[in-house]
Amino acid sequence: MNIVKLSLVKRFSTVFCLIVLALFLGSSIFTGQSYGNTAKEIDASADAVMDRFYKQVKDAEEVVKRSKGLLIFPSVKKGALIVGGEYGKGVMRIGNKSVEYYRMISGSVGFQIGGQAKDVIIAFMSSDALNNFRASKGWEAGVDGNVALITVSAGESATTTIGNNPIVGFVFDVKGLIADMSFKGAKFSKLDMSK
Repeated sequence: MNIVKLSLVKRFSTVFCLIVLALFLGSSIFTGQSYGNTAKEIDASADAVMDRFYKQVKDAEEVVKRSKGLLIFPSVKKGALIVGGEYGKGVMRIGNKSVEYYRMISGSVGFQIGGQAKDVIIAFMSSDALNNFRASKGWEAGVDGNVALITVSAGESATTTIGNNPIVGFVFDVKGLIADMSFKGAKFSKLDMSK
């Protein structure tokens, strides 16, 4: 019975994310926004994200050193008019080398309106978590694994806040870390950048 419920939840969340993506892509036609980044453009944007990360997060260098891999999403776009959605393209870096590219999609329903862009870094602190993520055909936060959102207050160390979490996420914009965000329901899928 639980397997059936889990299967239905996965199907519903997939359909919901596809609807949100369709709304996003449809609206991008009218706003002139393009999501067709090349690997080179994603890498350059990811470098800028890492520069901001090092400046804004105390002990960011130690987080990077301890992680087995980093998933970096520059300028994830969020838009909402009752139904909200987020979309972004990013890069997986292992040992500071770009190894794969990913798409992130998430959706939500409720009273909301507006839009914003934010940077997302997901740090895989264990080899098992990294390997499971990379081996999946479509990884969903909250179903296939949990991403602990890390927020650090003034003077607090990021490495202390991480604790024993195998996957941690940092969300920030030009002003600093963002605390009111959840990764639950976000879907990640590998991109073929050879085309």
